[in-house]
Amino acid sequence: MLEIILIVTVIFIVIFVFIGYKNNVADWEHFALNVIDGWIRIYCRYFHHFIYQPIPVSENGPTLLASNHLSGLDPFLVVAACRHPIRFMIAKEEYERFGLQWLFRAAGCIPVERSGRVEVAFNNTLKALHNGEVVLLFPEGGINHTSQPLRKLKAGIIKLAKLANVPITGLRVDGMHGQGHTLPALILPSYSQLIVLPELDCVNMSDKEALTQLTSLLSKKIRV
Repeated sequence: MLEIILIVTVIFIVIFVFIGYKNNVADWEHFALNVIDGWIRIYCRYFHHFIYQPIPVSENGPTLLASNHLSGLDPFLVVAACRHPIRFMIAKEEYERFGLQWLFRAAGCIPVERSGRVEVAFNNTLKALHNGEVVLLFPEGGINHTSQPLRKLKAGIIKLAKLANVPITGLRVDGMHGQGHTLPALILPSYSQLIVLPELDCVNMSDKEALTQLTSLLSKKIRV
């Protein structure tokens, strides 16, 4: 009986890995991450009936993405809408969560200390942009709800854009259930959406003007 269970388990794992790898799009240069990438796309497509505009990525330089933040589902939606690996800035306490640190490290996530030395994360993010990578920030700094106005955006994203000399590509997510929370949106089926907003080139703007325009951009509602 034990042998049968073992054989069935191995077969299940092989099928699971095969399906994930078959649906992989972005090359994370890590076999396990590529399998996870495939399953994220399956999960978003069928469980969340995900409708999206493909995220444009520069082939000759860095891409800086900024999105509103409604739930714990948001990073999955962004991954599913992009053909390239994405570097995420995440809170240090999330980065160090038991059992997931290996995944965040392998995916190149950048940990941020909420109340401490943020310059380390800032410099690592700037380095990633100088290396031509795709970086996503949630400039609200926390989870919000579409019924509420955007939180005050962190000015760091404007400084990053100017120092890296790269425009900000805005994203808007919506449609998930359990907005305002991390876990509910992951387990509740939905009709989630993502739209790509116009680029914001803020190199020649003041920080205040750029933040105002970015706030206006990310506040754009998705029309269905």
